[in-house]
Amino acid sequence: SLLAPASGLSAQRQRLDAIASNIANAETTRTENGGPYRRQVVSTEPAALLPPGTPAIVAGRVPGSMVRAGELPPPAGDAAVGVRVAEVVEAAGEGPMIYDPGHPDADESGYVRMPNVRITDELVEMMEARRMYEANASVFEAMKGMLRRALEIRG
Repeated sequence: SLLAPASGLSAQRQRLDAIASNIANAETTRTENGGPYRRQVVSTEPAALLPPGTPAIVAGRVPGSMVRAGELPPPAGDAAVGVRVAEVVEAAGEGPMIYDPGHPDADESGYVRMPNVRITDELVEMMEARRMYEANASVFEAMKGMLRRALEIRG
């Protein structure tokens, strides 16, 4: 099923977007909500249902049929169902306090609450997301090639 790697590509792209936002706001001490920026975390979950009208070739079925509402993909293990982004949430925990009495967001003691973003953690997350994206892209391309060859054999 092409749905699994395509959903993985989409989920990893959203994860990379969140990581880019975290890195861009690693020094943002004041947001519209009033406090420092809070790290964004993307959580995924299995996507068990195919949307109604999904072409049969995507669902791994005989060409010409369509997926009906609420129907599961053919049994082929968890990889056949793909993933979806469950939610994007703010990470728990506070960022560090730094002493900077001249900063406009400093408290009466001269300390500023920084975002709970650590650049090194974000870079590790980015490398992992990139590798997962590349793996899904490789699977997608391999599956497309197999489908092309199957169509050539049939034709």
